[in-house]
Formats: sequence, structure tokens, C-alpha cells
Amino acid sequence: MGIATGMIALMLQAAAPATPPPAAVTSVTTPTPMIVRQSDALVALLRGTGEYETLFAPSFRAAIPKAQFDRLTAQVIAALGQPTRIEQLEPTNPLHATLKIGFERGVMNADIVIAGDAPYQITGLLFKGAEPRGPRAATIDGVIEQLATLPGTTVFALARLGDAAPKLSASRAATTPIAIGSAFKLVILAELVRSIEAGERKWSDVVTLDGSALPGGGYAQQPKGTRIPLRALAERMISVSDNSATDILLFHLGRQKVEAMLPVVGFTDGAPRNVPFLGALELFKLKGVDGGALGARYLALPPAARRAFLDGTVRDTPIAAIPATLFQNGTPLRIAELEWFASPNDLIRALDWLRRHMDGAAGADLRAILSKNPGLPDATGGWRYVGYKGGSEPGVLTMAFLLQGKDGTWHALAGGVNDPARDVDTLRFTGLMGRALELAAPR
Repeated sequence: MGIATGMIALMLQAAAPATPPPAAVTSVTTPTPMIVRQSDALVALLRGTGEYETLFAPSFRAAIPKAQFDRLTAQVIAALGQPTRIEQLEPTNPLHATLKIGFERGVMNADIVIAGDAPYQITGLLFKGAEPRGPRAATIDGVIEQLATLPGTTVFALARLGDAAPKLSASRAATTPIAIGSAFKLVILAELVRSIEAGERKWSDVVTLDGSALPGGGYAQQPKGTRIPLRALAERMISVSDNSATDILLFHLGRQKVEAMLPVVGFTDGAPRNVPFLGALELFKLKGVDGGALGARYLALPPAARRAFLDGTVRDTPIAAIPATLFQNGTPLRIAELEWFASPNDLIRALDWLRRHMDGAAGADLRAILSKNPGLPDATGGWRYVGYKGGSEPGVLTMAFLLQGKDGTWHALAGGVNDPARDVDTLRFTGLMGRALELAAPR
């Protein structure tokens, strides 16, 4: 399910990690016939011809079965169109190269590694990032102009961070709250950091699972009594947007404690719509059960009665009542009513709050947790530090970055798009955000 950045991860980091080239292999400037042949064979396979079992080594096939590979590449083709040819091949050594794979509507950057012995099967493949065809924006204002052409509501803000409040340098509808998907997890992380700095908890404290139902994620099938450190829960919540870790943390910390952090971290533009603060499983039930009827009942209640409905009717509704196909057809589901909401300014203020606490008692782990997943494969190119949290579901895509320039200055960048009529053009949006990251880096 795509509440977090799952869709982006599938499209931009599909397949298997490309094994680093052995140090003993001599660098080359001209690609070998073997790697050219296998790169062309990869394009043929993506077009529907060729044999998966023949092209990929057993180690690759064990890590990425054909059915999984087909699903991943189908996502790429849906976004970029049909593959055409290898547009660029730059070898690192005879067994490793970087590729630009042409598609009808864009170019995919990739790394490929082949075996050193015949039949030279592919042992590693990493899809690193896609670029849509067409002119690239030359300035941040150009990025904003292109964002404005996307269907739906688009928002954006870039700010310099310092001792005072964030100072905007470029923006589009920066005070407009939109649905943000899993970026709401920044507020849960902030409450955890607050409690650690207050001496109420430590990163090493453990949560013992009580058997309560959990949404999908790494802990959903763990038995009652399983003990999990807070540090592990926070890392999975942020780095892979694990929904089971999120709900464990939310209800361990306390829903109302997290709500109290909304104004503290600066979630003020969208704050009233985030109370009660929903858990991931609650949202899935509200959107999915009985075709959304459960959510309609919730929305019909006055705000003061919604908390009891969550703690009673929604909690007691079995997970089995959520359709297995929820979110799978790409149709947005009540994204203007049932979601988590924030403006770009809200997200920037929250990231700034976290930055200010990186020197505190929780700081070293906080810094590591936020930066484990940089959001985009090449996000760190112009930056010393990249912290990231994004979120998505059909019709919703948000990306928020905490950035330190190589000159030591701090910045934050947040953008999002909401379209209640259709799913978001992930390729175009992530491409524009990537370009904004590149342009915003201090020179």
C-alpha cells in the first residue's frame, strides 16, 4: 500500500542492489562486448522478449523472483512508457556500468553488474532514478512553474533555516494545507524525541506487543510478547515508512501526547484537521470498510465524538473487513476528508524543530534516523546532510527534505500534490523535486 513512499521506491529503486565492482578489476573507458550485449538484452526483456532465467544469475533470481521483477518493471513502464534502447553506457570496469535506458516518456538511470564468466549473467541491477523527457527547469522558479502544470493542487516551499524562524526563499501556496500521507510520522518522531530529552524514555527502551491488530509492516505478524526497542521502531517508521511500527509508536506514546506536539513543531496551518490524530490502521478502515461507509459515519460525527468512535467502533472492526484491493486501482479515496494534513510551511517548521534538537540528548540517533533514506537516489549529491520523509496514496504525494549544505548552512524543502480525480504523476513530481534539490544546493 502506498501511504508512505512505497510507490517512489518501486519506481526509482526497483530490482536488486548492484554489487559494488571488485577492487581488483581494472577500470576501463570502453565498454566490453559482454556488458553491451547484456544491457541490450535487458532492454529486450523489458519489452517482453528474452528469458529472465537466462539473463539473470541464480543469486539475482533468488533475491528477486520473476513475478516480483515483472511487477516492479510494470510500474516503471506504466510511468515511462515502453523501453526503447540504451541511450548511454559508461563502464566503471569490464563487469560494471552505469546506464541510461531510454523509454518513450523518459530515461531511467541504472547500474548493471555482470558475472566474470560465461554466459556473463546479470548479478546486480539498480534502477537509480528516472527523468522525464523535455526541458529541465533552469531555476527554482522554473521548477515551481512546472509544478503548477500538474493536475490537482500543488504546493512548494524552500526555506533557509537558522536561529530565527525559517525564511522562505521560494514558494507556491506555502500556507495551504493538503493531504500529506506518511509525512505525518514526523510528528510522532518529534514526540518521541521530546520524551527522550525530558528523561521520560530512552532510545533503548522496549515496547512489548500486546497482540493488538496492526497494519501491514515488519511487525504485523510478530507474536504477542515480542519486545522491540524504540530506536528500531522509529527507524523503520521513518526510513521505510513501516505502518506497523508507526501505530505501535503512536499508541505507546499516546495519541493525545502526539496531538499536543502539533503546535509545538509548527503544524499550525493544517492542525485542526489532524485531531483526533489517526493511526494508519484506523485510516485504512475508515477508507475501506463497507466501501467507505465506516468513514462516512466517522465524518458525520461532530469532532468531539470522533475520538470515542475511533476507540470503540473503529478499533473493534476486524482487519479482515478492509478489502485486500484497497488502493490498488489508483483511485483517490476521500483525500480531502480522511487523511493527515499540513502545508509546506508546516512541514518546514517540523523539520526545523527536529534540526534544533539534533544537538540534544536524542540528537545523534535522530540525525541517523532521518537520513537513512534520502528520498531520492541522487538527493545527497549537492548536500552534506539529507533528512527526508515523504508520503503517498492514490491522489497524494508529498516530499519533505531537511538539508545541510556543504557550506554548513541549513535549509528545508517541502512540496506536494493532491488530485482527488486521479493518481499523481509520480515521475514528473519526483523529477521536479529532484531538480529543486539540485538547484537549491549552495554553490
